[in-house]
Amino acid sequence: MKELKMWIAGERVESSDGAWIERQSPGSGELVTRIPSGTLVDVNAAVTAARLAYDAGNWAYLSGSEKADIFLKVAALIIERSDELAELEVIESGKVISQARDEMSWAAGLWKYAASLSQHLYGDSCNTLGESKLAMTLRDPIGVVAIITPWNFPLLVLSQKLPFALAAGCTCVIKPSELTSATSLILCDILKEAGVPDGVVNVVTGYGDPVGKGLSEHPDVDMITFTGSTAVGKEIVSASAGNLKKVSLELGGKNPIIIFNDAEIDAAVDAAKLGAFFNQGECCNASSRILVQAGIADQFVAKLKEVSSTLVVGDPMSENSKLGAIINQTQHEEILSSIQDGVDSGAELVLGGVPFETEKGRFIMPTILDHVSADMKVATAEIFGPVVCVLRFEDAEEALRIANGTDYGLSAGVFTRSYETAINMSRRLEAGTVWINTWLEGHNELSFGGYKQSGLGRELGQHAVEEFTETKTIQFHTGNRQSWW
Repeated sequence: MKELKMWIAGERVESSDGAWIERQSPGSGELVTRIPSGTLVDVNAAVTAARLAYDAGNWAYLSGSEKADIFLKVAALIIERSDELAELEVIESGKVISQARDEMSWAAGLWKYAASLSQHLYGDSCNTLGESKLAMTLRDPIGVVAIITPWNFPLLVLSQKLPFALAAGCTCVIKPSELTSATSLILCDILKEAGVPDGVVNVVTGYGDPVGKGLSEHPDVDMITFTGSTAVGKEIVSASAGNLKKVSLELGGKNPIIIFNDAEIDAAVDAAKLGAFFNQGECCNASSRILVQAGIADQFVAKLKEVSSTLVVGDPMSENSKLGAIINQTQHEEILSSIQDGVDSGAELVLGGVPFETEKGRFIMPTILDHVSADMKVATAEIFGPVVCVLRFEDAEEALRIANGTDYGLSAGVFTRSYETAINMSRRLEAGTVWINTWLEGHNELSFGGYKQSGLGRELGQHAVEEFTETKTIQFHTGNRQSWW
């Protein structure tokens, strides 16, 4: 078991009331980590530290090149400690070790990308206002940012937010999931070694109430950025109303892949398999709905069943495993309940639908439900497990109605050989990301976020740092000013 403490004002601290949270690994059931259970006292201490660090101005006005040097050191240290970080994520989250190692590399890449953006935060100027007038706009850091991250990609999602907030000149208070806090706490040591000043980054561990709620309501927090469920996102918006803080949300998804008769079927099958079962389906970008045109539906389902049945489920630390453990017992039961609800509603269980029996840990077999109709709950509700629903359609108009017929709009995919079909579908799909003839490819240069109840704002891309800024207009007057009278 590894015991880790919170990080406030550059020091390791316990909870103000001495309470702890113990984490049992979903893959083995063994006790693996122990973290403080934070209180409102701890939240206030962390926000105060972040506010003092921000008001001091040393970080906010540090040059972009100096920040870039620090971010590159952070990236190098993440790679240097990647084995340690990956193993911590495996034992806390249940994801498989090969994927966890990849995530460490991706996280380091985000810090490198933030390093490049830190030197390219621009305002604007305007010289068309008249002979005696000149104006410019600046991008000021928004202030103290609260970052609330999920359990499914702990360090990766944090790295989609923290370096960009820091590049803008903000200071931060992080609340990681109580289920997977270890790598966020280890990152504090990395930041310290890389040269981030004390108080600029703080971490308070614990439950959503009081820690997440306390940050959302805190009058000295200027912005909150959250990744997690849509239900919790709505609670954060409500809690943040006290000081009208800016809110950025990356929430749930019920993402469709639309496969037309002319698609390269093997490529579509491979993409559907990846999208459905990557990270055990515990992914907001999971391809949990596969819409297949009627002419190839039977062939597609048969191939998807064949390739999915070969996926190895089991010990997350095994190099051979492709699907690891389910995060906790509640989620395990909800996934199985959703599968049963689909079957009871008339869907055909083609594969899986049952736990993978082991002496220890929680695992569910890759599951395929066929002949799902658009009005079934499994076709509209986020399951967040290794379950894929196959819906059949006749033409593009029907596919669009089905694809856009949920409260979500995070991502979507189209498989077709027709450029016209690809372009028309991508323009009409209500989703923040549309992949054509591929799935789940991510690039730091491209923005990420959702339509409708999948979120507010965007992460990544060339404007990522701007999310953490306020725009200020400055207007100059030269020469004699005309009197009001």
